[in-house]
Amino acid sequence: MAHSTDPAAGPAITRSGEWWAGARALAPMLLGVVPFGLIYGVLAVNAGMPAWLACAMSAIVFGGASQMILTQLWTAGTPALVIAFTVAMVNLRHALYSATIAPSLAPLPRRWKALVAYLLTDEAFAAMTRRLGDTGPRARYRHWFYFGAGFSLWSSWQVSTLAGVLVGAQVPRDWPLDFFLPLTFIAIIVPNLKHRAQVAAALVATALAVACYAMPHKLGIMAAALGGIAAGMLLLGRDRHGHGAEAQRERREPAA
Repeated sequence: MAHSTDPAAGPAITRSGEWWAGARALAPMLLGVVPFGLIYGVLAVNAGMPAWLACAMSAIVFGGASQMILTQLWTAGTPALVIAFTVAMVNLRHALYSATIAPSLAPLPRRWKALVAYLLTDEAFAAMTRRLGDTGPRARYRHWFYFGAGFSLWSSWQVSTLAGVLVGAQVPRDWPLDFFLPLTFIAIIVPNLKHRAQVAAALVATALAVACYAMPHKLGIMAAALGGIAAGMLLLGRDRHGHGAEAQRERREPAA
């Protein structure tokens, strides 16, 4: 087993050690991921989606929010093109995640980049950021940490989805399980609203989702997503412009 040693860092740093470190970093987040997967599996089956397709979505799409929204659009009979575009809009945030970790993956071969990109999710990204600033021997096996975190989430998501699909066949269709969908999203989003731009994006998207609820083919979801993104970007741009102008004024003012 390849390893690196650093007397100042303590024990040897190995591939397997970093893999398990990533898995442990992700473990606390599974408390929210597993119930989410169960609910998705149940809702997918109750929406009339074939069991094999519900499980295949978890392996191919591998995105809780996207799969939940896709299930709702499937139930409403939304055209495939609208579904694809809506899911793409929801997943735009992954482009930001990729841009953040891309420098740490630059020296790696394409197979590693493809693997980490596939395993990149909200929770996995939160765990991966713990290794972005690593230097020295630990940085050499940083991608194994990413792999451990991502695979732990992936495997848990597949198992919980399968369990939800199997349980869903026994759950009466008139049970309002879709009520748990917005509650789950609220629990994920609200703790992460730490800046004005994020709060503005959430509030605008919420207002538009309610106002545009009656739009056909669930297009209100797309309108809410676009409106929230626009509001957040607008406020973020103003904040940056304000900070830049303030910094320029400070440079112009003579020192006391």
